[in-house]
Amino acid sequence: MDHAVRDASADFIESLCAEYQKHNQIDPAFYERYRVKRGLRNADGTGVMAGVTQIGNVMGYYVQDGERIPAPGKLVYRGIDVEELINGFVSEGRFGFEETAYLLLFGALPTRAQLTAFEGLLSAHRALPPMFTEDMILKAPSPDVMNKLARSVLALYSYDGRPDDMSLPNQLRQAVELIARVPVIVAHAFAAKRHYYDNESLYLHRPQEGLSVAQNFLYSVRHDNRYTDEEARLLDLCLVLHAEHGGGNNSAFACRVLSSSGTDIYSSIAAAVGSLKGPRHGGANKKVMEMFGHIEAEVSDWTDDDAVRDYLGRLLRKEAGDRSGLIYGMGHAIYTLSDPRAVLLKRFARSLAETKGMLDEFELFERVERLTPEVLRTVKGEEKVVCANVDLFSGLVYKMMGIPMELYTPLFAVARMVGWCAHRIEEVCQPANRIIRPAYKAVAPMRAFVPLDQR
Repeated sequence: MDHAVRDASADFIESLCAEYQKHNQIDPAFYERYRVKRGLRNADGTGVMAGVTQIGNVMGYYVQDGERIPAPGKLVYRGIDVEELINGFVSEGRFGFEETAYLLLFGALPTRAQLTAFEGLLSAHRALPPMFTEDMILKAPSPDVMNKLARSVLALYSYDGRPDDMSLPNQLRQAVELIARVPVIVAHAFAAKRHYYDNESLYLHRPQEGLSVAQNFLYSVRHDNRYTDEEARLLDLCLVLHAEHGGGNNSAFACRVLSSSGTDIYSSIAAAVGSLKGPRHGGANKKVMEMFGHIEAEVSDWTDDDAVRDYLGRLLRKEAGDRSGLIYGMGHAIYTLSDPRAVLLKRFARSLAETKGMLDEFELFERVERLTPEVLRTVKGEEKVVCANVDLFSGLVYKMMGIPMELYTPLFAVARMVGWCAHRIEEVCQPANRIIRPAYKAVAPMRAFVPLDQR
């Protein structure tokens, strides 16, 4: 396209933007007038009840006499407190993500024999279809790994002999293949991105038998394949903590909405990936790390409470950072007194910070966690209980492991693939479920059609 055509197109699009703005403004008063639950949330911040699930539960408060009372946070997988789950496999010196995947998919903890068989099943399905990497990833690379992941998930439909078979055995087979293959797709998509967009050398590593998902991921994304046991176990913990978060989170709900229409698993999972790509959902830990980049550059003494407190105030007053007025990594829609994921991740991350010589930075994150509630009260007069969420520490953990920021959200997807598949199968296999179809109130006034020559 030559410059003249491009400029004319840009001018026309600009004029259409003005036309759009003139005819597409919605009065905010309509939301209250028609009692619209914006974001599918009640006035007190609780979610609108849209379904029931046996998969996961997120608890951060209880309701007493109609009032929301803050409580320590709990994350529950199939009725089991995730802290108990983690303490169980950590105390036995085992990796836990595969066990967690089994629990979330099938609803019960596996026996030793079942776990071994399931690990073997995942290992057997890690290999991508013949020429998939060459045709779907290397020939059409993307500057964004999440974009490439969504496209690759959709493409797997063409490599499946029974993509639209809705039987339970087929749904479980597809789920296992996705959980096994997505880490490999992410690693290859990242390698292609580095090569074609960052001018780096291209290296692709095949997944290794006998390694856990966490071990294989580190093996795949590092050019020398080397990682420490401490790194692999902490990444395994991250995967467990991100595997599921209830049916109402944006990506799981997107997956269930599409699944309720009867579409195939690849379409519904690709929608979940697209949801997670959004910065309001999956990109929060990147925002945290960008914010701390500003703090570390502009606060000379990270151990000085007053200096850190002053900078946090500047963030809230939109005088620093990205000028959003937000302190990223603090606060959550459900958790009030504590986010159990942040509590557990912080507990296990301190040791790695000491190993990597990054304890000063780790303690800066703790300092921000401690000071933020006080600064919110002082600067904004907010008395609302606020706690650190998992994003405050997950980005730091990835940084300590040398994982590039472009992989933060894709790693989230690797973990959450388990929860998405579990919700997908629950949605399509329950006979009582119906297509999800909420209402939108139409507020445009009626008007007459005007013939073309009279406009």
